Amino acid sequence: MKKKLVFLATVASIPALAHAQNSVTLYGLIDVGMVYANNAGGHSQVQMSSGNINGSRWGLKGTEDLGGGLQSLFVLESGYSLNNGKLGQGGDLLGRQAYVGLASSSLGTILLGRQYDSITDYPGPFEAANQWSPYFGAHPGDLDNVNGTNRINNTIKYKSLSYGGFTFGGMYSLGGISGQYTRNQIYAMGAAYQQGPLALGLAYENIRDPNYSLYGNNASSSTTGLNVTNRIFSGYASAHVQQIIAAGGAYTIGRATIGGTYSYTQFGNLGSEPGLAATNVGRSAMFDNAELNFKYQLTPALLLGTAYDYTKGFGINRVTYQQGVAGAVYLLSKRTDLYADVMYQHASGTDSTGAPAVAALNGLTASTTPNQMLAIVGMRHRF
Repeated sequence: MKKKLVFLATVASIPALAHAQNSVTLYGLIDVGMVYANNAGGHSQVQMSSGNINGSRWGLKGTEDLGGGLQSLFVLESGYSLNNGKLGQGGDLLGRQAYVGLASSSLGTILLGRQYDSITDYPGPFEAANQWSPYFGAHPGDLDNVNGTNRINNTIKYKSLSYGGFTFGGMYSLGGISGQYTRNQIYAMGAAYQQGPLALGLAYENIRDPNYSLYGNNASSSTTGLNVTNRIFSGYASAHVQQIIAAGGAYTIGRATIGGTYSYTQFGNLGSEPGLAATNVGRSAMFDNAELNFKYQLTPALLLGTAYDYTKGFGINRVTYQQGVAGAVYLLSKRTDLYADVMYQHASGTDSTGAPAVAALNGLTASTTPNQMLAIVGMRHRF
């Protein structure tokens, strides 16, 4: 249960709350596990890993009733590593989310700050790695951002009300570069539908100068050098624009849910970023990704899941990544659970660096072979 904290006069930096309907919630999540990988840079590896199914975090969120069906709201959320106490998201204090906004009971919600994008908001919930699977098993490199690895700075976001189960929204991120209005800008839009056992989501996103605007949006990021380190698409970091179209859906029958996602990602006009190594100047590299997943609530406490993901790169280098994951989550209480997962990835073809493709599960050093396997056991606690 989340603890509701009413502001007291002793908290000098925050005004007291005068009304019961105005509140602030302190919340958080701790996720830690032990990981075994059969090949990480040529050697087997055992490590402790923080933020596996969900990123470890703590945050504050609050609302104020302004009357007339209008509320103000905010979220300030910090990510961290339980292993060593370091801040996540490149060392940003509020790297997960930081926004303020207004919510109207008749017009919808508008938010300003650092936020998730429309790809994560709408098709994102249908990916296994946003449900029961650790992020190691997300789409390779999270190349479509369906797993929400990268937040968006300087964002204005709109979210609609629900109209018979249909919702929609959009966002725009200002580049903030003097004299270059479109540099580093990001815009996106999406929609979702949920009615009974059926749920669907769809989004489109356009990212200018992605090496800086999307992959280089933390305080520790480089403003002139390479910010894309995953070899699955690091060879395309010099792209002028990245475009993503993603869709997802799920259908529930009793205790079983079958779902999936599809995304198309394009890195366009390569060689557009000065100072970044580039070949195939002016050309585009594309990826198709398709995931099929299944989960079954065996008992009120035990959830079982499995997923298969297929990624095909084309346009310049032809590469294929295939991966599977199976796992279980067992609830000890409403706030604490245990989980266990195994996953495997196989790569073939030529990757974005022009070298023979090797397996590279998210969060691990790439394998030295086309194959990589990982097993993890862990626990989560919410407060």
